[in-house]
Amino acid sequence: MTFPLRIAQISVHTCPLATLGGKETGGMNVYVRDLTRELVRRGHLVDVYTRSQNPTVPRISTALGREARVIHIPAGPEEPYPKHKVYDHLPEFVAGVLAQAERDGIRYDVIHSHYWLSGWVARELRAAWGAPIVHMFHTLGHLKNAVARTPQEWEPPLRMEVEAEIVRFADRIIAATPVEEGHLVELYGADPSRIRVIPPGVDLERFHPIPAVQAKEQIALDPHCRSILFVGRIEPLKGIETLLRAIALIARRRPELICGLCVPIIGGNPYRVEDNGEMFRLQALREELGIRDVVMFLGAQDQDILPYYYSAAEMVVMPSDYESFGMVALEAMACGTPVIASDVGGLAYLVQHGRTGYRVPARDAEALAEKIVRLLMDEELRRRMGQRAACWAERYAWPRIADRIEDVYREVLSG
Repeated sequence: MTFPLRIAQISVHTCPLATLGGKETGGMNVYVRDLTRELVRRGHLVDVYTRSQNPTVPRISTALGREARVIHIPAGPEEPYPKHKVYDHLPEFVAGVLAQAERDGIRYDVIHSHYWLSGWVARELRAAWGAPIVHMFHTLGHLKNAVARTPQEWEPPLRMEVEAEIVRFADRIIAATPVEEGHLVELYGADPSRIRVIPPGVDLERFHPIPAVQAKEQIALDPHCRSILFVGRIEPLKGIETLLRAIALIARRRPELICGLCVPIIGGNPYRVEDNGEMFRLQALREELGIRDVVMFLGAQDQDILPYYYSAAEMVVMPSDYESFGMVALEAMACGTPVIASDVGGLAYLVQHGRTGYRVPARDAEALAEKIVRLLMDEELRRRMGQRAACWAERYAWPRIADRIEDVYREVLSG
């Protein structure tokens, strides 16, 4: 085995170039994008294969670097499409990938797949190319179902069946945290010897502390406004309802704290609520709770502007019911902003309680409100936590994480 490598990253249902904060875009997009960039910096040749969702987008993009291509493969309707229905078009996707590789005269050394749909594809590609599979799930169906509030949020049995198959055939599985490693072993019967625990990384060139005055000026935020920030997809498991109820509790019990307070919600499209029932529900709840003047739905924002929102905020709140890792928490901490997060999944591993922020029980508006008030009331505490958070985030710098990913590639190739 020799470096550099030819690496095929498979991200079927979502493109790393897509605008973040949409219905199917989030931490996984950031992961695939930033890992690709770091691997290219190290001299590897990386192609990212994703499903075409817009026929007007160029089939091949080099937006991630000269030696990196994002290749859009037609498979099913070339439009946003429910990801579970994408499963029916996976054979078409595989055929498109194989045809592209044959046209280019490429044989890949490693297949790195992301999410269960991509894992299915990776198995078919391995049969054609003989390349080993390194797989990362990013989220697990069993865990999403454990926190689902309505039947509409349940993951189909097919997903769990395919996830169990991937656990059996992947050469290596990347788990973001020891918590996820335990879930893979306990819920899916994974072989621990084939799991490697490697967290996602953070781009410290993009996410770093910015003076609050400068950050607020950049995003046109009142310099006297105190900001409690949420960033993420607009869906029930992100727990935004819990945040709104916590803010309503504060408004009722500590009205003096509400003066000059703003709660920006970044994600989704607030102007097309018909595309997202959860957005409509949350906007109605905001009216019902009487916090319209405080809570602002800003929609999805470009990643280049996010560091200013993080740095301008007194705190970032992640009230999720489930997070396999929690990229937003890591980005916020890299910007020197304390995080209040639900004590679930990867957040339980990432946020140091009492040092870089606080962890609270999921769906507990009372506990969340209490910690928000504590941080609002104590500027020195916020400053200390923010400094510790920025230091803690440095251990997740992408060069460090990519070193460990390369070690996994070496393992599967030497094996």
